[in-house]
Amino acid sequence: MPHRDDALELLHEWVPNPNLRSHMLAVEAAVRHYAELRGADPELWGLAGLLHDLDWEKHPDQHPLEAVEALRERDYPDEVIHAILAHRPDFTGVEPESELDRVLYACDELSGLVVACCLVRPNGIDDLKPKSVVKKIKDKAFAAGVDRDDVNRGIELIGLDRKEHIQNVIDGIRNEAETLGLRGEDLARGG
Repeated sequence: MPHRDDALELLHEWVPNPNLRSHMLAVEAAVRHYAELRGADPELWGLAGLLHDLDWEKHPDQHPLEAVEALRERDYPDEVIHAILAHRPDFTGVEPESELDRVLYACDELSGLVVACCLVRPNGIDDLKPKSVVKKIKDKAFAAGVDRDDVNRGIELIGLDRKEHIQNVIDGIRNEAETLGLRGEDLARGG
């Protein structure tokens, strides 16, 4: 199995946009946290989270097909490839089936919303609660690029109470808050 360092090298090669890189790292953190909660392999699951939007900038009209082809050529595990395909079932026709598939789908858009919430709070992620995120889900003008239908479908797929799932995503991202610049002190310094 390719190592995370290889995946990071690929990410830096394919993704010049620092905001997209941060999103991919946040999703990785959330998915890894779920792997730990569910007794799965955080390294394997983390690769799916880290690389799920690899070709979004280079090939938006073919996303994630170009990335999947590149990952196949590099011998990434089938589970990672399937999860990446399943995070865009409307385009790929691959539905989320496995636990990893469902977790990646459920963490993708919600991670973007959680990060956006952190960026408008003086304490960032330090004291972020699910209640604040739920409020922002309802505010369609906030982080307008986040697909609320995907957030809600992800919550259904994960099979948990909305607040519990949101808390799990917050906890996962909080594990990498320093790297992502989402702590209150990071935001006070300007990231």
